[in-house]
Amino acid sequence: MRADARRNREKLIEAARAVFREAGSQASLDDVAKRAGVGPGTLYRHFPTRDDLIDAVMKDWSLRIEADADAASVDPRPAPEVLRDWFGRFVDNVGIYRGAAAKLMSAMDDESSPIYRKCQVLVAANAKVLGGLADRGELRSGVDDREVMRLISGVASVADNVGFDTARASGMIDIVITGIVAPTVPLRSEPRP
Repeated sequence: MRADARRNREKLIEAARAVFREAGSQASLDDVAKRAGVGPGTLYRHFPTRDDLIDAVMKDWSLRIEADADAASVDPRPAPEVLRDWFGRFVDNVGIYRGAAAKLMSAMDDESSPIYRKCQVLVAANAKVLGGLADRGELRSGVDDREVMRLISGVASVADNVGFDTARASGMIDIVITGIVAPTVPLRSEPRP
């Protein structure tokens, strides 16, 4: 792919992410092209159908989820700090487009869903992060990473429905963290003298 074509493709994916986040995956593709600064023909050359564009946005999404999980799984900070960052990115990533959080949550256990495999990326990423913290002894015993994922997906759904950004959803995230962190781990870092 030529450099200018690759740049146009990336601009379209970024524009689609923004437009879908604001208006949902059924948003006007003309709006996507306008936001990317290209014509509709360029959009359809790269993405002949809406599903092709959604798949490209989701592929980039999967890579970001995996990169975020890799970073969180080796983060040496105490569990509450790691989890605040991880869950915050999780809420951002699950809110890929308006209504996505609810769709992802409902497809998590539905193998017939076309987005089931994307949900499994989330499941594996969350298991990696929580598993690492559990191995360090920083989570309560018996914490089920799938149930935690459902809780955080619920937070993402609420944030999506009421228009909260991650900062405004942080109180709900902190409630989940309080429930899963081992009682011996301080929930807030002590200020350094």
